[in-house]
Amino acid sequence: MKNTYTLLALLVCFILTSCNKKQAINIAGSTSVLPIISVAAEEFRKTNPELNIIVNEGGSGVGVNQLGEGKLDIGMVSRDITQDEIVSYPMVNFNSISIGKDAVVPVVSSEIYNSGITSLTLEEIAKIYSGEFRNWNELGGPDKEILVIDKEASRGTRHVFMEIVLGDKEAIAAGADLVLGSNNEEQTAIVQSDAAIGMLSNAWLNEDVKGLSIKMLDGTIIEPSLKNIIDNKFPITRDLLIVTNGKPTGAVKHFIDYLLSSEGQIIVEEAGYVRINQ
Repeated sequence: MKNTYTLLALLVCFILTSCNKKQAINIAGSTSVLPIISVAAEEFRKTNPELNIIVNEGGSGVGVNQLGEGKLDIGMVSRDITQDEIVSYPMVNFNSISIGKDAVVPVVSSEIYNSGITSLTLEEIAKIYSGEFRNWNELGGPDKEILVIDKEASRGTRHVFMEIVLGDKEAIAAGADLVLGSNNEEQTAIVQSDAAIGMLSNAWLNEDVKGLSIKMLDGTIIEPSLKNIIDNKFPITRDLLIVTNGKPTGAVKHFIDYLLSSEGQIIVEEAGYVRINQ
């Protein structure tokens, strides 16, 4: 009889523990998508306290790879899934869902911008990253050596930027002096320098990190404004994606539906991006 009571007590304890354990949604990846998902997760939990939404960064490559390895429910990605990634995970049905739109902007230290370099052609930017231009005075700026900041190869921001600027998303930037990861790291490095150039999501621009306009072949100057992103005029734009393995179901679908709702899209706008229905 004592053993029976013990077994019953253990069973009740197991049931209570299972009932009290929150369901988790694991999300990781792009630091460009991160500001949206972090805020959305916090707001979503207010009306869904039974869910534990765990959000980490790491870059688009991390989002894709960990989703492929079954470690995530949602990968945050700011570029297209590559063919190599599809081949690497043949059992995964990568399902990409756009939750917003963004521009990848060539950015410079405020000192360079204030010296008069407020726009460059794509060719000029390419020559900076290939190492042909080494000093800002070659572009009409001050006599300062250019600090060229590149991103890690797996980063979505780099893929989009390099494909437009150098014609290959995996192009080698021979002129790069520094290779960094997250938007936050690059933003900090540009602020700390007085002669840097880099690439950032439009939402990460501020008074110390200035976005350059693009000078087109016909002489038109295209600013990295939200209006130009909405109108598809700025030449380096992209979708901000979340990726699941197949069609989402259950709590994951519920959260994604929230991101696509009017409430979720307000969060997209407040993060500095463009909502998908514009």
